[in-house]
Amino acid sequence: MSPPAPTQYKFGKIPKHVAIIMDGNGRWAKAKNMVRVQGHRAGAESVREVVKAAGEFGVKYLTLYAFSVENWKRPKTEVQTLMGLLENFLRDELPELIKNNIRLQAIGRLSDLPENVRDQLHQCIQATRANTGLILILALSYSGRVEIIEAVHSILREIKLGHLDSAQIDEQVFNHHLYTRYYPDPDLLIRTSGEMRLSNFLLWQLSYTEIYITPTLWPDFRRQHFAEALIDYGNRQRRFGSL
Repeated sequence: MSPPAPTQYKFGKIPKHVAIIMDGNGRWAKAKNMVRVQGHRAGAESVREVVKAAGEFGVKYLTLYAFSVENWKRPKTEVQTLMGLLENFLRDELPELIKNNIRLQAIGRLSDLPENVRDQLHQCIQATRANTGLILILALSYSGRVEIIEAVHSILREIKLGHLDSAQIDEQVFNHHLYTRYYPDPDLLIRTSGEMRLSNFLLWQLSYTEIYITPTLWPDFRRQHFAEALIDYGNRQRRFGSL
């Protein structure tokens, strides 16, 4: 049976920008008596399905928390496996990204990535730069606190060079120095696996973002689950602190 067409879902307002904390790969594998890497492999299929659905549903930006700065502390063999999976995913999915008019972008400390992964990432970004559909943003070696600190250093450099007066610093100026300066703040944050924390993700940008928590582990998260999150968002009233 083919999946429901977008028009078959009763969406309200579609969020322009959705961010996802993809959590639960390890617990999914453990529950099935598998090694953790098998959970990561299964999670890649969820990425494929959600990216495709986001484009079909009319989401303009999709940011996926793929690898955090803290994840480098994991066992070396797991990190190496994750980097290999990332490289393979980027290479294998490039034809689909082009076919589906998806533009790939990335944020984070990209220089931390192994050279082969950086090269593959750059190739995908360049190959999709003219696409006009969904903008898929991968957060890689990302930390919300590091991003804010780097923004502060960037502003201090501009002040030292005489390009900026400290009296000019406001939210707009600060936004301009973040990794996400080219994108709007997320309207909706989805976190899988039932955990209720931000995990150092987009700390500045999530100030007024609607949050949707699902107990579904990421490898089980599919098109229908994504649609349910968008439907829930469409039923909310966003006031941004006003009445």
